[in-house]
Amino acid sequence: MTDQTFQLIAIGLYFITMLGIGYYAYFQTSSLDDYMLAGRKLSPGVAALSAGASDMSGWLLMGLPGAIYASGLVEAWIAIGLTIGAYLNWRLVAPRLRAYTEVSNNSITLPSFMESRFKDSTRLLRITSGVIILVFFTFYVSSGMVAGGVFFEASFGTHYLFGMLLVAGITLTYTLFGGFLGASLTDVTQGLLMLGALIIAPVVTIYTMGGLGDTIDAINAADAAHNLANPEAQLHRTSLLFGGSLLAILSAASWGLGYFGQPHIIVRFMAMRSSADAKAGRRIGIGWMVLVAAGAVFTGLIGVGFFHTTEHTLDNPETVFLLLSQILFHPFIAGLVLAAVLAAIMSTVSSQLLVCSSALVEDLYKIFGKNLSAQAQVMLGRLGVLAVAVVAALLAIDPRSNILGLVAFAWAGFGAAFGPIILLSLFWRRLTSMGALAGMIAGAVVVGIWGNIPSLQSQMYEIVPGFFACVVVAVLVSLVTRLHHDEEIQKEFSAMQTHQLN
Repeated sequence: MTDQTFQLIAIGLYFITMLGIGYYAYFQTSSLDDYMLAGRKLSPGVAALSAGASDMSGWLLMGLPGAIYASGLVEAWIAIGLTIGAYLNWRLVAPRLRAYTEVSNNSITLPSFMESRFKDSTRLLRITSGVIILVFFTFYVSSGMVAGGVFFEASFGTHYLFGMLLVAGITLTYTLFGGFLGASLTDVTQGLLMLGALIIAPVVTIYTMGGLGDTIDAINAADAAHNLANPEAQLHRTSLLFGGSLLAILSAASWGLGYFGQPHIIVRFMAMRSSADAKAGRRIGIGWMVLVAAGAVFTGLIGVGFFHTTEHTLDNPETVFLLLSQILFHPFIAGLVLAAVLAAIMSTVSSQLLVCSSALVEDLYKIFGKNLSAQAQVMLGRLGVLAVAVVAALLAIDPRSNILGLVAFAWAGFGAAFGPIILLSLFWRRLTSMGALAGMIAGAVVVGIWGNIPSLQSQMYEIVPGFFACVVVAVLVSLVTRLHHDEEIQKEFSAMQTHQLN
């Protein structure tokens, strides 16, 4: 058999496993709570690995190693900021949000929690946040489908449209039938696959090069050769500080602020068995994240030395992880590594499909629609997943579209619009519904303006001004609009604190 045949067999086994998990989860789903939150029965390990896998897209296995290969460890500040942000998210948000969503009308989505938390009879909070989620995540899902099409085109020479539709179809199938449980269980498999690939690749490369000392020498030699040929563009790839100003480093690390407002991540907190599980979930989730982030960083760095000292060439830095795997591993193992890239893409897409579906059904349709039976609600949820997937696939037909450029923008938009509101909702009793709504809009508007002015964007990632604008506006408007003491809100806030501690 040819190398490509081995690789296709490995990817085929991966696809079959994903579909099998979705089939299993289908028979565990009987209500909308099951479909959207797996009945709030996720163990800490499943919640942690699911949150991590749904967070890390193809950027982890391609974008980050490529950036490290091209510029050095200074690019690792994004990973450092994300790790710190993820830790604080688990530490600050997870236990309180799990407790509060149960105490406050057993909310199963972020918009429904906001409405219930503030007793917003106008429903403006729920509708506004639902629309924001639906619009941004439709493009987010589409970007994942584009990545899938490009992956198959680059790896196997297939037509872009075939690869895009294949990835979209497999992901849609197990998400459509398996719901949140199916997405979470496949996330666990995908997360473990990503972890294994990112540990094995740098370890085997170091061994092949003769050890850690020889690897470091090769990296320094590659930098010396580059600096001799390009005196105007010096590189010191083993330095965390060389090549970036303090402002640029802070801007890169500020990606971590986005975690507090990402609906597809924090919904995992809501699905845990209890708030007490957050501690174990944090340890598992952050342990996983540190290992995969370190693996991605070291893969890019070690790749510099490898391609400098061997006859192999690397045309595109973002393929350093893929090319190392194809050179060093048996074709079947290389196929599993390729499957890890697909896992990163598909785990994110499946989570975003479900959040879009919940926004469409739970947060928009049910406001105006009639009461439905549990079976009808689940069917409506599946139709929501299908509708979003179809629209996203139509947007992804053209691989040259600028959809992928919206990913960083959408991360900043969610982080600035929802992040401060989530934190204030959980830690500040005096936040009002008008304050939350005004802050949410202010954060989104500032991100939208800042992110589209190149001179500002080049100085600072737009999430920073957007995040602080949301905080300031939310606090000021809350202080002005707090006209009466809502006993029910205060009672629920106290109940959340008590529930969290138990």
